[in-house]
Amino acid sequence: MLLHGGGHSALSWAVFTSVICSRINCRVVAMDLRGHGDTKVKNPDDLSAETMAKDIGKVVEALYGENPPPIMIIGHSMGGAIAVHTAASNHVPSLLGLCVIDVVEGTAMDALNSMQNFLRSRPKTFKSVENAIEWSVKSGQIRNIESARVSMVGQVKKCEEPLSSPGVSKSISEGIIEEEEEDEEGGESNHKRKKEDDQEIKKECLYTWRIELSKTEKYWEGWFKGLSSLFLTCSVPKLLLLAGVDRLDKDLTIGQMQGKFQMQVLPQCGHAVHEDAPEKVADALATFMVRHKFTEFKEGFPCLHPAPCHPSLLSTGDYNTTKSMMTPLLPTHS
Repeated sequence: MLLHGGGHSALSWAVFTSVICSRINCRVVAMDLRGHGDTKVKNPDDLSAETMAKDIGKVVEALYGENPPPIMIIGHSMGGAIAVHTAASNHVPSLLGLCVIDVVEGTAMDALNSMQNFLRSRPKTFKSVENAIEWSVKSGQIRNIESARVSMVGQVKKCEEPLSSPGVSKSISEGIIEEEEEDEEGGESNHKRKKEDDQEIKKECLYTWRIELSKTEKYWEGWFKGLSSLFLTCSVPKLLLLAGVDRLDKDLTIGQMQGKFQMQVLPQCGHAVHEDAPEKVADALATFMVRHKFTEFKEGFPCLHPAPCHPSLLSTGDYNTTKSMMTPLLPTHS
């Protein structure tokens, strides 16, 4: 089960899913967390760790009833934190393993102070989805163009109101007004040009972010505070994938030295590790799952670990989820 990061959607995992399904026998379920993607819930603004962890358990129950198969939860960033909370609260009784991608308590808590500045630095709108894809790659948010082409579709949406409406125009208008003030010395011609540009923009169908992450700030600390301790106390086999070893905090450094979890660093990746390097992440997870006898490599695929391939505990046969992933799988309705 795959849990995406804040602002992303199930489509964040599309390229990775295609790769992992070519490596091992497995079934993949990726869900849009509440407030994200196409998921609709009664209270989409409640993004507390407790509520979202319960959501995971409810989705598993809806899919499999009282007898779910062995499940490994894999989460990135915010989704990694929710994966840990889900495991620690035993919302998935058949949990087999846990993988957290590029999120640890220490660096996450340190980053919270600058998070609002980062969110303000992003464009408020895009002229098209293609424009959003281009921005994501050029800014380094997603370094893999193949991933960006799929992932950004789940991150942006058409503006629901005309640009001139207060709900959408405020942030954009502020930028236009600021530009006019700066060009005031340029005279009436500049002012006229700005007005013409404004009219052109109004005619365009703009895209904006599906979720306003800045409004979720009150939940940030709850996602990450105490995360390292929770992660270490989860009794299932654990894998931590990081973009850099500098992200380790004290508790995890000690835990890693004690052999409480397996860790792998994937250099030359940004924060969206599974999108930047889907094959490397798939190889790491395939090796981990085979080593712990969760599944087996597909016939003809070379084992990446010297241990022999083992019978599958998770396999339900070949299950090509690539098509499903192109439309986020199983939006949650409650």
